[in-house]
Amino acid sequence: MDADGLRPPWRQRLHDGLAALHQQRHRRLRSFRPTDGIALQEEIGEAGPETGAGVPLLDLASNDYLGLSRHPCVIAAARAELDSSGLGAGGSRLVTGTRPVHLQLEAALAAWLDRERVLLFPSGFQANLAAVTALADRGALVCADRHVHHSLLAGVRASGARLVRFAHNDLEDLERRLAQARSNQPDQTRLVLSESLFSMEGTSPDVPALAALCRRHGALLLLDEAHALGVLGPGGRGLGHGLEGVHLVCGTFGKAFGSGGAFLAGDALLGDWLLQASGAFRYTTALAPPLAAGALAALRQVEAQPEIGTALLARASRWRQVLAAAGWPRPAGHGPVLPLLVGDDGAALALQGRLEAAGLLAVAIRPPTVPAATARLRLVLRQDLPSGTLPRLLKALGPAPSPLTP
Repeated sequence: MDADGLRPPWRQRLHDGLAALHQQRHRRLRSFRPTDGIALQEEIGEAGPETGAGVPLLDLASNDYLGLSRHPCVIAAARAELDSSGLGAGGSRLVTGTRPVHLQLEAALAAWLDRERVLLFPSGFQANLAAVTALADRGALVCADRHVHHSLLAGVRASGARLVRFAHNDLEDLERRLAQARSNQPDQTRLVLSESLFSMEGTSPDVPALAALCRRHGALLLLDEAHALGVLGPGGRGLGHGLEGVHLVCGTFGKAFGSGGAFLAGDALLGDWLLQASGAFRYTTALAPPLAAGALAALRQVEAQPEIGTALLARASRWRQVLAAAGWPRPAGHGPVLPLLVGDDGAALALQGRLEAAGLLAVAIRPPTVPAATARLRLVLRQDLPSGTLPRLLKALGPAPSPLTP
C-alpha cells in the first residue's frame, strides 16, 4: 500500500489481470527429475521441491526426440568440457567468452547444413530475436505465419517493422500479401517468418514452395527449424536444407540434440552482419561450454545414425493411424509432435489428469498458447520410448469423446 493506504496503480493493474485469469488457464510450476525416460514428479512447497523419490511418470511431453540428453557420449563430452573450461563462459563472445568448442561447433554445423556461417546463442528465443531484428527495421514489412513462435513476434516488435499475419501454412494467402506489398512499395524490405515443424500444431509448410514464393517476390525468409533438426529433412538437416531462398535458419540444441542453446545459420554476409550489429549476440554471456560440447557430440551421433530420425517418423505415422482408428482426430503433420485436439480447456486438463493417474505425462496446452477452443494434449514421441507405450496410452485415454469440440 502507498502512504494513503491505497494499492499503487501498477499493483492494481497486475492484481486485476490475475483476478481476471480463468482458473483453467492459470499456470503453475511442477518439478521433475528425469531418469531413463521416466519423469519423477515432485511436489513444490514454499521451501522448493521436495527431495523424495517422487511420482514416476512415463515422459510423453519433452522434446528430447532422439533421447540424446542422456546418451553416454553426449554426457561424457559435456563432463570433459566442464572439467576443462568450467561451467560458464564468464563473458560475451567478443570479450573472453569464446572457447575452442564454440568455434568447433559452429564449423561443424556450417559444414553439416552447407551454410557459410553459424553463430551460437544461449537460447532459441534469443536467436530468433536476433534474427528478426537483424533482417528487419522500422521501414520493413514482416509477414508471419499465424502460428509462429512468440519469440519471433517479440523480434518483430523489437524491430519496429510492420507486422501482417497470413493464415497457417496458406501460401496463397501469403502470396496475396506479398504481391500487394510489392506493388505498393517495391523497394521495401519484406521478411517472411515460418517454421518447418510447428511445435503445437505438429504441421509443416511446403518449404520448397514457400522458398520459391519468397524468391519470386524478393522477400527474405527466416525459417525456424528448432523442432525439425535431427528428425526431418535429408539426414535430419531440416526441411529447408539445400533450398535457395531460405536466407536464415534458426536451430536449437534443446530438442533433438538433447543439450541447450541455439544457433543461426546463413551466408557470410548475414553472419558478419549479425556479428557486427546484433546486440542479442554481442551483449550476452556466451553459451555455456559444456552445453556446446554436448551439442557437438549430439551432432556427431545424428550424423552417424541418420536412420534414427527416419525410424521415429515411421513410428509417429503408426501412432497417428492407431489414434485415428480409435476415434480421435488424426494428429496433424508427420513429425514427432502429435497434438490430440480436445477443444475445451477443462476437458484437456481432465485428460491430462487421467493420463497422469495411469503413469503417463502429457501436458494440456491451452490458450493463449493455442487459439481459443482448440485446447489439446500435446503428445511427443521419443525414439527411446519402451515398446507397449501406445497400447498403454490408448487404455489411459479411454474412448474418444463424441462429438469432439472443433
